Amino acid sequence: MSEVKTYITSLFSAKGLEISSNRLSIFDDFVETQESNDAVRNIIETQNKLMDKWKIKNRIADIISQQLIIPNGTIGKPYIAKIDFEKLKLTDLIYENFEGLDELGLTFNKFNDSIEGIPKISGDLKFSLLFKINGEDEGAPLNRKVIQLIINPDPKSLWKEIPSDVNDKFWKEDDVSINDEIGYKRIVVSSKRGRSHENVGSFRDDDFAFKYFTKTGWSVVAVSDGAGNYSLSRVGSQIACNAVIDFFEQHSDIEKAKEFEEKIKIFSKNNDPVLLKDIELLAKQNLYKATVFVHNKIKAVAEETFITNPELFNNPKAKSLLDYYHSTFIFALFKKYDFGYVVLTFGVGDCPIAIMNKEQTDTTLLNWLDVGEFGGGTRFITQSDIFHSTERPMATRFNFKIVPDFSYLFLMTDGIYDPKFVVEANLEKSEKWLEFVEDLKGKNDDNAVVEFNPENTQIAEQLSKWMDFWSQGNHDDRTLAIVY
Repeated sequence: MSEVKTYITSLFSAKGLEISSNRLSIFDDFVETQESNDAVRNIIETQNKLMDKWKIKNRIADIISQQLIIPNGTIGKPYIAKIDFEKLKLTDLIYENFEGLDELGLTFNKFNDSIEGIPKISGDLKFSLLFKINGEDEGAPLNRKVIQLIINPDPKSLWKEIPSDVNDKFWKEDDVSINDEIGYKRIVVSSKRGRSHENVGSFRDDDFAFKYFTKTGWSVVAVSDGAGNYSLSRVGSQIACNAVIDFFEQHSDIEKAKEFEEKIKIFSKNNDPVLLKDIELLAKQNLYKATVFVHNKIKAVAEETFITNPELFNNPKAKSLLDYYHSTFIFALFKKYDFGYVVLTFGVGDCPIAIMNKEQTDTTLLNWLDVGEFGGGTRFITQSDIFHSTERPMATRFNFKIVPDFSYLFLMTDGIYDPKFVVEANLEKSEKWLEFVEDLKGKNDDNAVVEFNPENTQIAEQLSKWMDFWSQGNHDDRTLAIVY
């Protein structure tokens, strides 16, 4: 049976027209006419066109509704998202272009099939894919597929910067940066209020102090981190740093100091290990007196303040007046001799002190930190039990070291240590300290450079800028003192 006859037979049957047996010859003549053949071919061609058009419409609808997920971006940060047309089964596109990317700060790279650029606005954004597929008429309008793109705001912009109350009885500056001489070296220090404090308008709890004593040739650098949960800790950190300066300037035992100096000079010539033990003992005795002096100074201020302002001491969890002033505390005392530098240190809490050799090949951590399971967590100079602990004897908190010279002496609070070293074990690794120095010199996401040149008068401002680095989850006060 011919295609035309089959088609007409099916058509008639569908319409209820039955061909009786005595009319079959007439029907055969009917279907074989040119007119019937042309009519059937036109009908089939029209049907095929309709089906093709529907397939195209259907395919376009599929593409428009197809899920196309591209990664989120962050405002101000480089963005790139590959559009894999083959994986998305969009190989039947004969034309594609993206509309609405320009206002977002993005463009479409046709060579890489990727959306690229630096987003300049944030939010739940939309742009369009304009396309045509194979089979569409040349003059047909472009199809539009709307694509969603989430650009997150800069995390930094979410933080408020509320000034602290300058009228507060114990107000101190939110940010302090200093560059100065200290003996035969220079020192740069920056102490900045953390974002968590800026966000609520609270105070900087960190503090520092340093001084070169021209009469003795000794220098001292102190850094302290007030515990944020204690309302007067910012005062405790300030008192601690200033008190240790006061001690070595006014209250250090002169006769003992002379004995210490003489023994150091003798040791430099004979390297007698027995004599070294005596020197270390004298050093620890003097440092111990300094720490007791600091502790008692804070205690005296706490008692005086309680008399004048009892309303400040209203925390039922505090076991003593000193609890309100809880602060970690570290300091380094150093002096240049003909044979090199003598460096003495003390530390309580989780703030590291480290010294890097002149060749910058080795760095030594000069104190252990009150962190981890053994240390039982952070400890404070305000806690009297640190002076008679059997688990961590007070003597182990002091260190004595003689070095030919050094390139850097670092003292920092955990606001620097946590984001830059992450774990305590990294403080023991010289390569991590070298990475830290490279970071300071500009190898960082912000390209912030601290130029350690004695002639650089802008180094304090540079360090302050460097300390604005972003670290997810690390928004505490930051204090860093570097002797170089």
